[in-house]
Amino acid sequence: MQAAIRTQELNPAKLMSLFRKQFELCRVGPGQTVAIVSDLGTRREYIEAAFAAAQDIGFDIYEMCVNAIPGWTSVGVATIGKCKGTLEALMAVDMVLIFHVPLFSKWLRDVQAKGVRVQMIIDAPDDLYQLQSPPGLKEAVLHAQSLYRKTREVRVTSQAGTDLTYRCGEYPVMSQYGMADEPGRFDHWGVGLLHTFPNEGSAQGRVVIAPGDIVILPYCRYVQDAIELEIRDGHIVRIEGGLDAALMREWLGEGKVSEGDRDPYALSHLGWGLNPQCRWDSLALHGDAPERSRAAARSFPGNFLFSTGPNTQGGGKRTTRGHYDVPMRNCTIALDGNVVVKDGRVVDPKMVVERVPR
Repeated sequence: MQAAIRTQELNPAKLMSLFRKQFELCRVGPGQTVAIVSDLGTRREYIEAAFAAAQDIGFDIYEMCVNAIPGWTSVGVATIGKCKGTLEALMAVDMVLIFHVPLFSKWLRDVQAKGVRVQMIIDAPDDLYQLQSPPGLKEAVLHAQSLYRKTREVRVTSQAGTDLTYRCGEYPVMSQYGMADEPGRFDHWGVGLLHTFPNEGSAQGRVVIAPGDIVILPYCRYVQDAIELEIRDGHIVRIEGGLDAALMREWLGEGKVSEGDRDPYALSHLGWGLNPQCRWDSLALHGDAPERSRAAARSFPGNFLFSTGPNTQGGGKRTTRGHYDVPMRNCTIALDGNVVVKDGRVVDPKMVVERVPR
């Protein structure tokens, strides 16, 4: 069995019942077909648990293993469609259970357009248990989504010095509450968040990524020294600071395909987290293995999820690999002047979800 940085706490024998509960949350039942998309690095115990749960519930399931180990930092890489018949097969099932990141890929959009649900699983066993969608999370996320859809201007501020504004409406608001329970829905087991892509050229201001904020992609680390970003016309035009700023400059620079390529520096998805099961201190508790923090770091309540790079998932044209994901603490988020997160705390009561002890 694959080892974790810390000793796994979940009894391996409970995986089947955990997968059964997730399938039930996704409304999978008799008469439906689920296709597993695995890869050479997928935990075999996850496949076995999914098969056992399917047999217990009474639906059909099969596995399609791709001949690759998709990199965590490589977004938009097509793992489906090159082999004849793979895309057509996935378009014909009720749900896809995928064990690597398909976001920003064309095949995912094609499958969703056919009404196929897509459930992503990329976190460790303990996190699948601890972060599984609690009661009320779906309703809170959908409430936040409805507000975000009506919003035309967002302002994000912080005592660290962030003062960012951007306009919305050009791209859809996308949400995840941990279960793919509706036709065409993509979701990530363990998360609870929403985001949109800012209108092209609308983002302006200053972003200060402060010590204690998290760079979850491409690295998996707490920020040690402040990164100061100047945002002009939707792009980062200046990056200043120490080591963490140097790392950011290096990664975004590596994402350029030509000297004048600005796509890695464009602002990408912007939103906030709402899952009370997720913890900001997950890296400190469990180490910096990405498998332990992919969901937890992005979805702890009240974080402002800042990102750069691609926007094809929302219908845009940027496909750059210069993608940066930074959950930021202690920010205030105002939607058309209405504050929904104050200093990192969710203040809209309809977005507050009670944590379930597990």
